[in-house]
Amino acid sequence: MYDYLIVGAGLFGSVFAHEATKKGKKCLIIDKREHIGGNVYTENVEGINVHKYGAHIFHTSNKEVWDYVNSFVEFNRYTNSPVANYKGKLYNLPFNMNTFYQLWGVKTPDEARKKIEEQRAEFLHITEPKNLEEQALVLGGRDIYEKLIKEYTEKQWGRPATEIPAFIIRRLPFRFTFDNNYFNDTYQGIPIGGYTKLIEKLLEGIEVRLNTDFFENKETLTKQAKTIVYTGMIDQYFNNCFGKLDYRSLQFEHSVLDQENFQGNAVVNYTEKSVPYTRIIEHKHFEFGTQEKTVVTKEYSSEWQEGDEPYYPVNDDKNNVLYDKYKELADKETNVIFGGRLAEYKYYDMHKVIEVALDRINKEI
Repeated sequence: MYDYLIVGAGLFGSVFAHEATKKGKKCLIIDKREHIGGNVYTENVEGINVHKYGAHIFHTSNKEVWDYVNSFVEFNRYTNSPVANYKGKLYNLPFNMNTFYQLWGVKTPDEARKKIEEQRAEFLHITEPKNLEEQALVLGGRDIYEKLIKEYTEKQWGRPATEIPAFIIRRLPFRFTFDNNYFNDTYQGIPIGGYTKLIEKLLEGIEVRLNTDFFENKETLTKQAKTIVYTGMIDQYFNNCFGKLDYRSLQFEHSVLDQENFQGNAVVNYTEKSVPYTRIIEHKHFEFGTQEKTVVTKEYSSEWQEGDEPYYPVNDDKNNVLYDKYKELADKETNVIFGGRLAEYKYYDMHKVIEVALDRINKEI
């Protein structure tokens, strides 16, 4: 008999299992995939730690969380500084003085502010933006929207910007400094040796069963544990009784190239619609690799369908109303804990997943 059956060996499940075991509880963790780590799983290819499910950059201003992850593995000093490619021209992200210079040739913060206000002036009559397009135009004007937001966002969401809710872009963070650091957090980096190393440390001494589908073995598995910690899709747990929630999925095209350096940066976004992928990731740059070969991944965004991996909840009004119905059912469960991005139908960054898992275990035990 186990105290906890933990469904999913990703970050939430692994942190919960580690902390519960530390407190003397007996845990069994299962995952339908053939590896631990969920979407943060990294695989060593040609000596390079490849982020198999998309780029994961750890960042937080929570010192407790930063100290926690560094107690298992050492993190490097990687700083996320993506580049946008629009019709062959390169722009630094996030929007900063480098970007404004590349767009308009402006060289001072005052010149940049003046140019942005000129761009916005055309759209100030829109007092209540009805969709993402109107919201972005009001905030930043036509050039930034059309070159760096519109088509990239439409690829990500699989629908026109006029059909994407305005709240997706509540604000546009403009920096009037020459600073390409994407995040504002105090701490940032990549685990040296990859994220799988972090998950392995968390799960040391804990029974793990891979290639195990919870729903195919539900009756047998649930009898073996007092409490279930569930990190999968919440609608699937309840047999989609109210209908299916919407998710976005991703497909990845990995290639080993016989060259030392393909694009000179870990992440390059392709913001025009005619390029089918959203970005290319060159993994060696996450850990400042000097290997003779390189591994690159083209990332494609798609609507989730049965059989795909779900990555992002679609938190529009329709889906949020539907999720609330499932949340009501979840709250009535007396021996099931729902945690993580899919089970809570909420977009979580990695540091937040850890924060929530630690908080949950402290309340639980």
